[in-house]
Amino acid sequence: MKRSCVTWGMSNLRHRFQDEAGYILHTSAWRETSLICHAFTRNHGLVPLVAKGAKRPHSTLRPALSVFQPLLLAWSGKNEVKTLTRADCAGIRPLKGRALMSAWYMNELLIRLLPREDPHPVLFDAYEEALVHLAQVPRPPVAGALRRFEWVLLTETGYGFDEATPDFNDPVGEPELRIRLRERLNSLLGRPLHTRSVLMQLQRY
Repeated sequence: MKRSCVTWGMSNLRHRFQDEAGYILHTSAWRETSLICHAFTRNHGLVPLVAKGAKRPHSTLRPALSVFQPLLLAWSGKNEVKTLTRADCAGIRPLKGRALMSAWYMNELLIRLLPREDPHPVLFDAYEEALVHLAQVPRPPVAGALRRFEWVLLTETGYGFDEATPDFNDPVGEPELRIRLRERLNSLLGRPLHTRSVLMQLQRY
């Protein structure tokens, strides 16, 4: 009996994760008081989480579940959708205008192209670096940050280009690079991104 209890306890611990660096990419309502969150984490990739009771006014999870903000996350569970048990804010990155829409564009790409629980720490770092760039004041040009992120996304998912990494901040080569990256991304996505059409209406990016 003792051995079986120990085995059960160790098995249970293997499905608990603490202080995992991550970002919330998207949330949607689930039942009356909860949220389904798509989290992008450094060590576990894209993880679907249910934040039980997060819609209640006094929920301890509710204040932290903002997109684009660095978080330390804890969750548990063996099912496809895990249970979020804690979310601590690790910083604030205010975004607005084109920078905000660019960040939403990156989130949509991650949700559409990444399989669940497939870690990509290099891609996570590229995403974080892009958010830091977009949050700078005064607002810097966003094109270079987006091209770098798109390049790393394609490379990390096995659809990159067999060539040297380009200069993402080269204004002369950026238009051609943007077209090549978008053609490759479009072939993978199958249907247009919602955020891309909004960005194109604002101005070329």
